[in-house]
Amino acid sequence: MKDEELNKAYKHLKKDALMKEVLKATPALTFSPNKNLYQSLIRAIVSQQLSVKAAATIYQRFLNLFPGNDPAAEIVLRLDDEQLRNCGLSYQKAGYLKNIAQFSITNGLDYRKLYRKSDEDLIAHLTQIKGVGKWTVEMILMFSLNRPDVFPLDDLGIQNAMKKLYNLDGKGKVLHQQMADIAKQWQPYRTIACRHLWRWKDSNKD
Repeated sequence: MKDEELNKAYKHLKKDALMKEVLKATPALTFSPNKNLYQSLIRAIVSQQLSVKAAATIYQRFLNLFPGNDPAAEIVLRLDDEQLRNCGLSYQKAGYLKNIAQFSITNGLDYRKLYRKSDEDLIAHLTQIKGVGKWTVEMILMFSLNRPDVFPLDDLGIQNAMKKLYNLDGKGKVLHQQMADIAKQWQPYRTIACRHLWRWKDSNKD
C-alpha cells in the first residue's frame, strides 16, 4: 500500500473515536508483500496455536532440513514424518505441510495467477487443502497479499481486543454480529484496523 493510500485509510479510520485512540497508541504500518504464497502457507501452518517465539524456532528448524533453507515441495513430500516431528511439529501439522506441498505441485501456487482472485475466491480455492482453514487464508490475504479490507471474525486476538475496546459482552454469533457492525465503519480498510488492534492488544496486557 502506497503512503497516499495509507494516509487516506488512517483519515477514514479516525472517524471512529475509539479506533482513533488505538491508532495514536500504535506505530504506523509498513507493507512488504510476500509473493511466495507456498512458503507463506507453510509458515502459517507451522505457526498455528504457537507463540511468536516458539513458531519462529520451529520454523527455522524446519527450514534447516532443506538445502539453502528452501523447502521445495518435492523434498517436503519425501521427508519422513519423524524428521518433521523432530523439528517440533505435530503429526497433524506434518500431514498438513505435505498437503500444501502436494497442492503446490498439482495445482500450483503462482502469485501472479492467485493475486487476481477476489478475497472470497481465494479463500474457497486454498481451503481445498486439508489443514488450511479460512483463518489461515485470511492471514495470507492480510500479510502476504496486503489486501486492505479483510476482517478475521474468528481471530481470538481481534475478538479480545474489540471486547476490551468497545466493552462488548456478546458470545458466539452475538459477538460476531457486534464485531461486524462496528467494523462496517472501517470499510474498506478493515485490514489496517485489525493490524493496529493486534498491536494495541499486545501492548495493553493486564
